[in-house]
Amino acid sequence: MNIKRAKEEIQHTIKAYLKKDEFGNYKIPPIHQRPLLLIGPPGIGKTAIMEQIAKECKIGLVSYTITHHTRQSAIGLPFIEEKEFGGKKYHVTEYTMSEIIASIYEKIEETGLKEGILFLDEINCVSETLAPTMLQFLQGKMFGNHKVPEGFVIVSAGNPPEYNRSVREFDIVTLDRIRKMEIEEDYQVFKEYGYKQGIHDSILSYLELKKENFYRIETTVDGKSFVTARGWEDLSRMMYLYEEMDIAIDEELIYQYLQHRKTAKDFCAYYELYKKYKTEYKIGELLDGKEPVEVSEKLTKSTFDEKISVVNLLIGKLTESFKETEQTDWFVSSLYEKLQLIKGILLKEEDIELPEGMDTAIFEESPAAVIDLIIEKTEEEYKHAKKAGVLSKEEEKIKLRVIKMLEKYVYAMKEAGSTSGEEAMDVIRPLFGEEAGKRESIIEMAGNQLKIA
Repeated sequence: MNIKRAKEEIQHTIKAYLKKDEFGNYKIPPIHQRPLLLIGPPGIGKTAIMEQIAKECKIGLVSYTITHHTRQSAIGLPFIEEKEFGGKKYHVTEYTMSEIIASIYEKIEETGLKEGILFLDEINCVSETLAPTMLQFLQGKMFGNHKVPEGFVIVSAGNPPEYNRSVREFDIVTLDRIRKMEIEEDYQVFKEYGYKQGIHDSILSYLELKKENFYRIETTVDGKSFVTARGWEDLSRMMYLYEEMDIAIDEELIYQYLQHRKTAKDFCAYYELYKKYKTEYKIGELLDGKEPVEVSEKLTKSTFDEKISVVNLLIGKLTESFKETEQTDWFVSSLYEKLQLIKGILLKEEDIELPEGMDTAIFEESPAAVIDLIIEKTEEEYKHAKKAGVLSKEEEKIKLRVIKMLEKYVYAMKEAGSTSGEEAMDVIRPLFGEEAGKRESIIEMAGNQLKIA
């Protein structure tokens, strides 16, 4: 299966494992919740989807690379305990809590999230001394004498033997207690992900022409050469920053991410062409409805590869516009939600529902103090969600924009000397109207660009 299907399967499994009956007990008892094992080549996104799933499901994530652990850190350190059996006292060996189990409890304490994912990477590369411990863990969900807390689903990952010489094959006894998913690289899935995440247009355009260069691992006399999905995504981030800072992007930079010399050289040559096409075909002007005659003539005479590149440039520009439209709409909707609460408090509306932690004493506060309290509450929610790791980058930006806009409203109210709820709303309404107007303009522009394209 591909990484997209694996992500969906894990999400469905988590929902099933965490489903409770009318008495609050898990419908599938934790002891019968089979751990999931993802086996696939490096760099295709196994670790990345864990972070995405935790954010989307609003649950905790504790992640460990198991090869970094010794038997002592995994099961805990031994100590002598005195116990009584049959009227006689004996000294027995006990173990401190496993570092891994302790980190789950710490995560619960920090975030308040009692359900989550325990993700163990490179599980099939454990040392010989740790192998029996991992078998016990997969069979009984225990490290030493300590169980994984109920509500945490175990997901593990590893590479096939051909990619890692340290791999230890699991026996049938272990495999019979887990759910194994074999994952393969898939360019179409990466392409879909790339458009959503804003992977650099030049990368998506290049891979559309050279799909065979999306994922490569080769062994030569000089060692291993490879290109992975992770490499393309990380290169994309750096390219955006280099372009922003006006720093040249050359083959040596590209090779640091795409460690396959032929692919790095080929992509570098394509990137130079990409920049040339972007300038010559005036993509922004084309989508604004302007179509210079020379551009139309040039496109008619261009090669097939060049036409594909121009189409991808248009798609990239449209994707950028759609993303801006989505984020602006999200921001204005989130701001409107806060303003509905502010309006209800300032105008003392009877049907207003106050957030948890706020009481009716807020009705006696000044307009500026009311918004200050709501800003404080919003900041607390933001910090808690960020600490819990359940916010996407887009959500973080939206929440910070809302806080900044509310602060702007407070400043405007103080400047206007607003003392009553009505006066405060008279200041806020036109300011919010400006944001709503910007949203309409952006939506209209994106719609026009789509029609022209």
